[in-house]
Amino acid sequence: MPPKPVQPTGPVAKPADFPSLAEARAWLDGHVNLEATAGDTDGLSLAPMRQLLEALGNPQADYPAVHITGTNGKGSVAALIAALGGAWGMTVGAYTSPHVERINERMAVGGDPIGDADLAELLGHLRLVEHHLITGRASSVPSWFELVTSAALRWFADVAVDLAVVEVGKLGRYDATNVVNSKVAVITNIGRDHTDGRPGWEQEVMGEKAGIIHPESAAVLGPMAPELVAIAAQETPAEMLVAGQHFELVENRSAVGGRLVSLRTPHTRYDQVYVSLFGAHQGQNAALAIAAFEALVGQALDEPLLDALGGVTVPARFEVVARQPLLVIDGAHNPDGLAAAADTLADQFTVLGAVTWVVGMMGDKDPDAMLAAIDASGARCDLVVCCAPAWPRALSAADLAAAARNRGIDAEIADDVSEAVDRALALSTEEDAVVITGSLYTAGAARLHLASRDQ
Repeated sequence: MPPKPVQPTGPVAKPADFPSLAEARAWLDGHVNLEATAGDTDGLSLAPMRQLLEALGNPQADYPAVHITGTNGKGSVAALIAALGGAWGMTVGAYTSPHVERINERMAVGGDPIGDADLAELLGHLRLVEHHLITGRASSVPSWFELVTSAALRWFADVAVDLAVVEVGKLGRYDATNVVNSKVAVITNIGRDHTDGRPGWEQEVMGEKAGIIHPESAAVLGPMAPELVAIAAQETPAEMLVAGQHFELVENRSAVGGRLVSLRTPHTRYDQVYVSLFGAHQGQNAALAIAAFEALVGQALDEPLLDALGGVTVPARFEVVARQPLLVIDGAHNPDGLAAAADTLADQFTVLGAVTWVVGMMGDKDPDAMLAAIDASGARCDLVVCCAPAWPRALSAADLAAAARNRGIDAEIADDVSEAVDRALALSTEEDAVVITGSLYTAGAARLHLASRDQ
């Protein structure tokens, strides 16, 4: 459905329409992208985002939202909650980031990403709005992420969703998404990512993440230390549910194609729920999703509704794309995420041959800590093929290879992700495994390359 028109207010308004999504993307990419630059977050404010949305008619007020933050697991929890909402009979809009292959993936309704024409039209209207705000000196130039978030929130209103499931970008309190009509705020976990690791970093990170909790919303927290729970409580949510206290995962075991979980919630107990995602961490994500959806609807869920969790797929989250050799893509971008991927490989798969890891990561990561996460899991690592995704903040393949060799791990260097994938597959037999990981940007490039190989 096309967006509601924005009426120009001045004689020099630029035309709204872009001839194609490619031209719309070119305009969008001319804006500051904090995802690409990891720019300074000092002085951030939600005021520009609110001004932009006000000019769009405040679409975020038209529907309730479940808002999700945390160091890891946001995308999976979002997908699981969206599946429950769809099974409930809701029209669900999901906003997630970053995308794996195409920008359209960031906003989807009923599981279907926005079409090129609709996205180009939305961005055209945003260009018009931006021009008038800047011309009238009502606002500074919005960022790339603010524009994309605004496009998603406007589109959700235009198609009249019943629920928006919204994933925070990188922050929390000052994230551009923290304008939604949040009824449930989920904090999955607090991990050491985008921090300097100085004493008190957990509290500092939690203080930022807890900013998505509003007095009128329920807060649902994953397992975390009491002092972090106390920080969340300072935001005075209407209700607070903490894993291990108010809901509990009582069984979490591997199954063919995923997990079988049982859990206790404030309303009931659910037994033997099948979740079609690999890894013990996905059992905890499922518990969070169920508890959050219960908080949203205020009642226990009919067990047949939970069958929806058996059909969830999340690209690049321990995604098995081939067997013989086993080929896995996982967008783990920090040590905790890589440890979860390695644990999943060791726990749910038997690899008789060699295990090759194709790794490309961002320059703000510690490569030794990332590789140590694989060692600590007990998963095999016979070779690391090192690459750098085509992204401004990427760590060089040479630096990654040096870190691997310092740990006594055999390493090779590839010019790019495509070459690294081809090299790993060329070295592999049917009994081997290849795991592609280190960043969602690496995962996305690998998926695109594998699709081109299959054509």
